[in-house]
Amino acid sequence: MKQQDYQQLPLSFAPRERFVFETFTPGSNQLAINLIREQAMGGGEQQILLSAARGNGKSHLLQAACNLASQTGQSVCYLPAAEIITTSAQVFEGLEQLDLVCLDDIHLYMQKATWEESLFDLINRMREAGKRLLFASAQPLEAMTINLPDLRSRLAWGPVFQLLELDDDDKIRALRLRAEQYGLALTENVGRYLLSHYPRNLFELFERLDDLDRASMAMQRKLTIPFIKSVLE
Repeated sequence: MKQQDYQQLPLSFAPRERFVFETFTPGSNQLAINLIREQAMGGGEQQILLSAARGNGKSHLLQAACNLASQTGQSVCYLPAAEIITTSAQVFEGLEQLDLVCLDDIHLYMQKATWEESLFDLINRMREAGKRLLFASAQPLEAMTINLPDLRSRLAWGPVFQLLELDDDDKIRALRLRAEQYGLALTENVGRYLLSHYPRNLFELFERLDDLDRASMAMQRKLTIPFIKSVLE
């Protein structure tokens, strides 16, 4: 979102800069990533819906799309449902003024009449204005319990993708990319150790890598298996 646009909305959430397409490991999801990147550049699909289990990268992709669109001078907004669901659904008002709106965890809005209606209206306004919407949900569209008639069909106006979990090799690539952002070197054997000794969900692995980064900075140590044991066990 451009700086001047922040004041036009009751709430605003900026994407974090480290979430970019270059640090996302695609695995078997390259088609979805290509379409999202194209949308972020101002072309392609007007609306895309992603679903993915926790740790499979849906939030990363939404924020990467916002970052890329912002770099090309577009007005953008990233809104995670968990952070606005306790506020008023009026937060959606005026979003059609923006070029790209990314709504995360939209499954949290379902079965809440005011939010369903506001989401329905937003989709209509964005389409009429020729603007772009990128949605993400922890539940596939067919699994969502939606009370408002026609909202389900509105959500399916564009391509619908379910992000697939990365295999072990791709998870290690993802860990290496994240470690490089911290200025750390993560070797193959260290990556294999993390996968075999800790929860395999990539979100959980990233959290442990965050802990290791803080400890590494404090102790001036490299990422070795003995060091990991001393910090995490």
